Amino acid sequence: MSTEEPADTAPPASPEPPAPPESWEPGERLRTTSLPRRITAAASLAARAAPAAFAAHALLTLVTGTAPVATAWLMKLVVDNLVQRGPLSTLLGLASGLAAVGVATAMLPQFVQYLRGELDRRVGLLTQDRLFTATGSFIGLGRFEDPRFLDRLRLAQPSVGMNPNDVVGGVLSVVRAVLTLTGFLGSLFLLGPVMAVLLLLSGLLVLAAEISLSRRRARMIWEVGPVERREFFYNDLLSSVEAAKEIRLFGSGGFLRARMLTERRTANAAKRAMDRRDITVQAGLATLAAAVSGAGLVWAVVAAQRGALSVGDVTVFVAAVGGTQGALATIAGELARSHQALELFDHYLVVTTARPDLPVAAEPRPLPVLRRGITLQDVWFRYSPGHPWVLQGVTLHIPHGKALALVGLNGAGKSTLVKLLCRFYDPTRGAILWDGVDIREADAAELRRRIGAVFQDYMHYDMTAAENIALGDLTALDDTPRLRAAAVRAGIHAAISELPRGYDTLLSRTFFMTSDSAPEPVPGTGTGTGTAPPSEPIPDTAPQPDTSPAGPSTGTGTGTGTGISTGVEFSGGQRQRLALARAFLRDRCELMILDEPSAGLDAAAEHEIHVSLRRHRQGRTSLLISHRLGAVRDADLIVVLSEGRIVEQGDHAALLASGGEYARLFALQASGYRDELQSPPVPLHPLRTNPDSDTDTAPLPTTTTGDR
Repeated sequence: MSTEEPADTAPPASPEPPAPPESWEPGERLRTTSLPRRITAAASLAARAAPAAFAAHALLTLVTGTAPVATAWLMKLVVDNLVQRGPLSTLLGLASGLAAVGVATAMLPQFVQYLRGELDRRVGLLTQDRLFTATGSFIGLGRFEDPRFLDRLRLAQPSVGMNPNDVVGGVLSVVRAVLTLTGFLGSLFLLGPVMAVLLLLSGLLVLAAEISLSRRRARMIWEVGPVERREFFYNDLLSSVEAAKEIRLFGSGGFLRARMLTERRTANAAKRAMDRRDITVQAGLATLAAAVSGAGLVWAVVAAQRGALSVGDVTVFVAAVGGTQGALATIAGELARSHQALELFDHYLVVTTARPDLPVAAEPRPLPVLRRGITLQDVWFRYSPGHPWVLQGVTLHIPHGKALALVGLNGAGKSTLVKLLCRFYDPTRGAILWDGVDIREADAAELRRRIGAVFQDYMHYDMTAAENIALGDLTALDDTPRLRAAAVRAGIHAAISELPRGYDTLLSRTFFMTSDSAPEPVPGTGTGTGTAPPSEPIPDTAPQPDTSPAGPSTGTGTGTGTGISTGVEFSGGQRQRLALARAFLRDRCELMILDEPSAGLDAAAEHEIHVSLRRHRQGRTSLLISHRLGAVRDADLIVVLSEGRIVEQGDHAALLASGGEYARLFALQASGYRDELQSPPVPLHPLRTNPDSDTDTAPLPTTTTGDR
């Protein structure tokens, strides 16, 4: 039991393994990567994703850069030969070459576009795989509660425009434009060195302006990131079925829509300001380019009039001026786009190369088979230095093979303690020992393979019933007997069996059932055809309504239906039973954690589940958390938490006899039932025997429950 200390007292220093220097701290600013490293990483990704397509795309892109220069010089030679009445064979050869270059100029971009699309697809697949492999490798949960990291994660996803191939394409386009620029500048230096220098200087000015604009745009994208993420949050609320009931009941749709539009207007204002700056700069650059081009054309006409330039030279000069300005504009634009792409790619690199969020042992210690138990030694915890202490000096032993219950008011630290046991976080001070081994020194994946859990905020997946259960242990995905046994133990097998496709039924209305998962036509007892409407949640105990597409029985023949197009929606209690089935699937786990495992169940179902849980955890090490004290009264040890400290511990009888916090809470919950017992008894309908359980359901004892 911990000693009493003020809530703001700092924990005493205690020995613990030092964290590696590369571990991440909550709120830490994630580092950026250097520009050369980003370019190298982007090219490496493209080459690894599609080597042949990458090489072909690079080659054809560079070849297209020489085509404009070749066209200009061939045109000059054709014009000069026409003016000088050159041999027909020479003209035909030049015309053929010009035609060949024209065909190549027309065709090559089509191949380049196809190869670019293929690269985009393959690189996008690889980057998405690496991104979510990296996020899946984070040991803890801290990064997913850091707004800065979440902003980076959103910008790192291909779905918001991050594409490493944009960097590669931009670099190749710049190289192609440099080839074109080199050819045209060489031509201009031969014809008019002064004009060549003027064009080059104006191009450098355009380049500097474009890079400045790209930096501002990249900064704007980062700054509006949190705003857009809030907009997406309100968008999801207004379009999700989970929030639809409350929004309609409380009439909050208009309020949330206004919030969403406010965030959109804020983002639009930032983008509008950027666009106005962009158009102002671009208009000035266009005016400068037109002035330089016009001056060059006047000079060329005057020079031709004096005989300094031939007609062919004027043709090349005009083409070179336009080509040089176009190449310089291309270089500036591609550099600007590449710079923006590199800024977005930096978010990807930061996420995929982020250092561990929790310390990782260089040589993890093997985790022994649990024989003695799990010990918390003077554990203090808070989520960040700016947050209050959630756990304060908790010292506790969970004996092997015994059931320990944690009770206390909301915010006492019960669920946080569960997170520490699963090593989603590490204690700020103190240690958690698994048979004497500090869990920070063991492999986190190995630790979690030893644990089964039902969390208070359990998940429901928009997948089939079989997949919902198998996610507890994917080795059982194709093991139907194991899935069925877990479902029977959780009391959900009967409801699943009555679904249109049993365990292969989609438990969601978010998606359509695919053709391979749509139900086969089933024989019915009625006649007619039709498509079944989306099913209502199936009651736990009520008879299953007729879901045959043929409709209710009207005769004795056989008929077939056309199947259903959407899945089935389970009730909240049934979803909780699915979560229990996932936990039961890990029937060989060494620690079972049950955090409010029956909060969403009715009284009869809760009693049935607790009977099953008692049977399942016999001889197992288990941690129970519940506000319903009657559900934990048979635990071997009950621990009462208050404001992050242990204030009481003992078995049910001892804690009642002590008259402390546990006795007060238990009496408070039981008082409502005692008041009811003073009224005339209400006849109870007999409860049916649950086919999934080997015990009949029965009314709860009057001293067991009372939801707070």
